[in-house]
Amino acid sequence: MGERVEADRDVCVGAGMCVMTAGAVFDQDDDGIVVVLQGEPGGDDAARARDAVAYCPSGALRLVTG
Repeated sequence: MGERVEADRDVCVGAGMCVMTAGAVFDQDDDGIVVVLQGEPGGDDAARARDAVAYCPSGALRLVTG
């Protein structure tokens, strides 16, 4: 099994770095809070999701391996 993307919407500050970094994996709702579009991205999307996790200013994103 690969990596799964998780988002803590209570921690999200709506900076949008995730969407700018991995727009196929993340979106934002009307309040600017993160929405995960692909829970288990593959290929280039997986690499971009890893970058988005690293760039998230609030630490709302994480990867779970399992």
